[in-house]
Amino acid sequence: MKSKSIAPLLLTFALATPALAADSYSIDSRHTFPVFEVNHLGFSTQRGRFNKTTGKITLDAAAKKGRIEVSIDAASIDMGLDDWDKHMKNEDFFHVEKHPTMTFVSERLTFKGGKPVAAEGTFTLLGVAKPVKLAIANFTCGVHPINKKDVCGAEASTTIKRSDFGMTKYLPGVGDEIRIVIPVEAFKD
Repeated sequence: MKSKSIAPLLLTFALATPALAADSYSIDSRHTFPVFEVNHLGFSTQRGRFNKTTGKITLDAAAKKGRIEVSIDAASIDMGLDDWDKHMKNEDFFHVEKHPTMTFVSERLTFKGGKPVAAEGTFTLLGVAKPVKLAIANFTCGVHPINKKDVCGAEASTTIKRSDFGMTKYLPGVGDEIRIVIPVEAFKD
């Protein structure tokens, strides 16, 4: 009788064991600031950033798998001027009252030499979800020298067309192509 009751327990443990190989990380919102660049009337490249980003990253380097979930607070936009921030938050651009967050979710990571080098997933902006591929550079893990916790960092980047997400105000004067660069640090849970 005992062997019958132990079998389901052993099966459950065997199925759960591979999941234990993945490491889970929480994004450090004090060191993760998505930055974007846009051409302004052909004269300059203007930059802005978002000051509040949260998320989780799961990595299993041995299995070359992972998951990324990132949420960006659209109202945390920082263009360097209060009036400009206010304009970017209205319905002409990020319409933060209706769409308070932007998200990126990926379960398709590409690894090279045990490190992630790309993530294919879905980026949602203004309620529109589109496939986006992020390049991942400078991926490094180690022990944080100040708080002594395990941490990983990288720089993710991509280019999108804002018109694909319904953001069309001032096209073509204000460029359609938006370069996004995300320096990210995440602490092991």
